[in-house]
Amino acid sequence: MSVSQTTVSSEPNAALGLARRNAVVLAAANAFIGACAPIAISLGGIVGDYLLDEDKSLATAPVTGFNIGVALGALPAAWLMRLIGRRYGFMSGAVISGLGGLVSAIALFRLDFWLFAVGLLIVGIGGAFVQQFRFAAADNAPDSFKAQAISWVLIGGIFAAVIGPQTVIFTRDFFEPVLFAGAYVGLIGLALIGFVILSFLRVHENTVLLEHESEEPARPLFQIISQPRFLTALACGVVSFALMSFMMTGAPLAMIGCGFSTDLATLGIQWHVLAMFGPSFFTGKLIARYGRETIVATGLIILIGCAIVASLGIELWNFWLALVLLGVGWNFGFIGATAMVTTTYRSSEKNKVQGVHDVILFSTVAFSSLMAGQVLNTFGWDGINMIMWPIALACLLLLGLQVRSDRKNGISAV
Repeated sequence: MSVSQTTVSSEPNAALGLARRNAVVLAAANAFIGACAPIAISLGGIVGDYLLDEDKSLATAPVTGFNIGVALGALPAAWLMRLIGRRYGFMSGAVISGLGGLVSAIALFRLDFWLFAVGLLIVGIGGAFVQQFRFAAADNAPDSFKAQAISWVLIGGIFAAVIGPQTVIFTRDFFEPVLFAGAYVGLIGLALIGFVILSFLRVHENTVLLEHESEEPARPLFQIISQPRFLTALACGVVSFALMSFMMTGAPLAMIGCGFSTDLATLGIQWHVLAMFGPSFFTGKLIARYGRETIVATGLIILIGCAIVASLGIELWNFWLALVLLGVGWNFGFIGATAMVTTTYRSSEKNKVQGVHDVILFSTVAFSSLMAGQVLNTFGWDGINMIMWPIALACLLLLGLQVRSDRKNGISAV
């Protein structure tokens, strides 16, 4: 074999090796910094209810603050990482998450509902950087490894699913009689651990290109986001995430309202988050085998099944099984939709497209989390369940139209 042939063959292997290394680092960071989200969400509505005196309809507003923070932080996160690189950008996000935990803990000592909401908003801004982990992994991976790179990163969420709720259970009473403050102090420690892990990240700031690809000038943003395939992928990602947030935010309050303890509600969220990230061990391989659109469709069908199970009764098994199905449906729908999005932009376009994508995504998620409290307060748990399936069904039909269009145009689903 000639020297030139050896160089050509070794470069893809080097790119794949680096992509795998970075995916592992990002997964490890996700395990700790990503655990901030289960803490914020599982306790946000409960703490909100605890801090409010009479009108409980705003109890989920702190969770909405968290999701608004993710939405508000998406574009600044993309801008900062373009300015200083993803390694230092992600480390900055970890610091922001820790700051949010500090503000939230202070709010609990002061019994200040709105300061607590601000604290979760700051945690959410830090969470916007975590949401970029999946794009960083995909952008630095060869095309054949992109979906698996996303899945590898989200595997860290399995550990976050345990670390977050267990942090709540073991630390929430550290500062009695100030309830729950310990959990948000614990959040600071999780952010610091993630900060150290991210210091080992080594990424190329340009997307890995295939041999037949060449770097082309960036197109206007509107031209990119007006592509039917981008809009379909965005809709599927938004619906998967918004419906997940909608039910997950309302479930702990509904469980407590049905007489279950805070620990059982928190464990329900733990099972849910495990189900969100557990399938990531094989979701990437399923996408490679069956195609992105097929996996997204499967996720949407599972979300419909989740709503059916939740509507059958208010026993503990109804809540927990519905939350598990909710997590699996989110995993298939969101990972598949993210993989679809990565096929719609060029390397030179990634920062602006990813930032706008996440602004739209998490603005909708923030609205859904706020409406969870309103719907639960007005229509009860059945109201939340009845809203789930028609939206998932409508998105499933939209996806079907896109698949039909792709087949006419000769676009592969894999």
